[in-house]
Amino acid sequence: MDLQRIEIELKKRLDYPYTWGRIQSNSFDYHTNFIYKTYSFNDLLKLTDNFNDSLKNYAYNRWYNFWSAKAVEYIFATHNNVVANKNAYHKYIDFSINQIPFDHKTSKFPNGFNHSFDYAKNHQKELIFWFYKNQSQQQRKHLKNRLFIVLYDEKTKQHWKLKAEIRQLKLVIDKYVANFSEHNLYKFDFGEGEVLSDIIWVVKGLN
Repeated sequence: MDLQRIEIELKKRLDYPYTWGRIQSNSFDYHTNFIYKTYSFNDLLKLTDNFNDSLKNYAYNRWYNFWSAKAVEYIFATHNNVVANKNAYHKYIDFSINQIPFDHKTSKFPNGFNHSFDYAKNHQKELIFWFYKNQSQQQRKHLKNRLFIVLYDEKTKQHWKLKAEIRQLKLVIDKYVANFSEHNLYKFDFGEGEVLSDIIWVVKGLN
């Protein structure tokens, strides 16, 4: 995977507002599934030219999130102690670290958490619990092992834009995997057995 090229393409998306206009739905997912095979942002613009604004924004966001996520998965898989899941469509597992399976989710720092960034950093288990309880109700909803990559931009508060900063994501992920220990994971029980999780912070604008 050409990470430099993906970063260039993702950053073309930054010139357009990040607006969903609606909650995620299986119907809108169905009408925008072409994003999985659309590699350039210019091609995406052409494919959505006749869409209404609501569906167009939905397609932009799904494309942006998907290709950022694929880059993240690739970065993880470059490490010797990480094994990518051969089934790219598996709902619960993207890769395993030290034989521990994980899904991963890149999320901007949530306004709905109703606490400051400093509070979240010092109460990570509480934030993880919030993410599990407030996840999308569509397709990839689950209560299994998950690593949350949480984005925070102190200056602009446009946290979503950090999904395009592939080089920065790589630096943070490389450091996390190199220092990975099962003993540092947070443990939960949502009624179906032990769940392991953690937060990987990608932060901009803080000293």
